[in-house]
Amino acid sequence: MMEWIEKLDGSVIVSDLNGKVIYANETAGRVFVKPGEPPLIGRDLMSCHNGNSKKIIGEIMESRVKNVYTIEKKGRKKLIYQTPWIVDGELKGLVELSLEIPFNLPHFVRE
Repeated sequence: MMEWIEKLDGSVIVSDLNGKVIYANETAGRVFVKPGEPPLIGRDLMSCHNGNSKKIIGEIMESRVKNVYTIEKKGRKKLIYQTPWIVDGELKGLVELSLEIPFNLPHFVRE
């Protein structure tokens, strides 16, 4: 049933409260793991981020407020969606989605 997330054309990474990656779909593995490096699962999420990003991740975990933005990298535009992973009101870690989006993304207002 969860095969769709494994095969999603976008990166999905989940880390626990200590910042250890506990899930990464196939796309995340292809995008973030260089040849010869160990898989993402078990790695420290913070080792993949710069100082400013580490600060923001800490703020997400503390405030339980998501962080959403776009980036451009290697000629591609991506939506980055970082959100606390909460189960039954208890903070469990962090979920990060990275999805490629068009540069001219349509926007619709629906009532």
